[in-house]
Amino acid sequence: MKEFAKFIQKKIPFYYGWIIVTGSGSSMFVRNSAATLTIAVFVYPMSENLGWSRTVIVGASSLAGILAIFISPLSGWLIQKYGTKITLLISVLLLGLSIALLSQTFSPIMFYLLFGISRIIFSSPIQIGATTIVTKWFSKNRGKATGLLGMFHSLGMGFFPLFAQIIMNISGGNPDSWRNSWLWLGISVWIISIPLISLTLFNSPSDLGIKTNVSKREKAVSEKLGRSYKSVSLKFALKSITFWMLAIVGFLTYFIHTGVNIHQAAYLIDKGISPIYAATTLTIMAIGTGFGSIICGWASDKFQAKKTYFFIALWLALSSFLFLGISNIFSAFVVAFIFGIALGGLLVIPPVVLADIFGKENIGAIRGYSEPFVSAGQAFGGITAALIYDFSGSYELTFPIFSVVAIIAAILIIASPKIKY
Repeated sequence: MKEFAKFIQKKIPFYYGWIIVTGSGSSMFVRNSAATLTIAVFVYPMSENLGWSRTVIVGASSLAGILAIFISPLSGWLIQKYGTKITLLISVLLLGLSIALLSQTFSPIMFYLLFGISRIIFSSPIQIGATTIVTKWFSKNRGKATGLLGMFHSLGMGFFPLFAQIIMNISGGNPDSWRNSWLWLGISVWIISIPLISLTLFNSPSDLGIKTNVSKREKAVSEKLGRSYKSVSLKFALKSITFWMLAIVGFLTYFIHTGVNIHQAAYLIDKGISPIYAATTLTIMAIGTGFGSIICGWASDKFQAKKTYFFIALWLALSSFLFLGISNIFSAFVVAFIFGIALGGLLVIPPVVLADIFGKENIGAIRGYSEPFVSAGQAFGGITAALIYDFSGSYELTFPIFSVVAIIAAILIIASPKIKY
């Protein structure tokens, strides 16, 4: 594998780190087989075919989010000890298997077990691993590289929900056509990502014999952006109030992220939009996410990432509220794209902010302690929206609540103090 990578390195006219972005990006792409946007496509047909309530189906994602709170520190430790490549490879193997086996689901317990495994992999080892390896390969263009990584994720966001719906339609729209869909989603995970991870990934430039020398000019630019070349220990990070404030922001923003994503398709169907158009709206959101990833990645290399994070939180507040105004497919497309831009920012900016503040050497372990807050937000956001629907019969109260939560997150971001080394 190393010989192949060295051969590629000699042939390409650019930094090998961009190949790393592609390899790790494949895992970010396929993790969307377990994304909330993907399960959103299954909420309606599975609830109709199996007779389960929407809360039961959404509850699997929420339970997995709670379990990921405890798994994330372990994922960070595994990445620090065994490296990102091994962690990502095993994660993708298990992800594909658990997704494919969902085609055999007949009971809530089985569904919770299998989707729980896939959702934990989505939330923890892949999310932490892919962003950690990119952080270690980049300093100067960290924002752009992480933005491109977010683009891979957004492509997966667009691909898997639409692919799932197409498979259901090809299967004849039978009551259990969702089973074929889960099977092919699992197979596609293996085909797309395993070869790229195996052939291209290395944990750091030194593993491939690449020297990374930073010029004085690059250091000066990084200092202006608040980007530290000093790396602090996990213990130091956990003692800082800045870490905990940003961790809470992760909870609040992903509370909104998942609350909207997992219910969006059902919300649109309830408003009279057909299932295929509802799935297409998820693809439009994914396009917005890709656009947001690139823009926010560029912005974090141009301005301070923390300031970009603040504006993304405000954008999240606005776009969440706009869901109340959806009345037809056109307005659904527009709002989905606007909300997708905010999601792109949430993919890119948080890992860049943490790496800028705490350095890149121990970022895997540090992310292992910040991601549980993200997982908790994902768990409670989806189930909160489901409970609001089950008790009130609509999602009308959900979106104003999400807007207020996003404003609180923005205040915490701008109020978090600069750490003293």
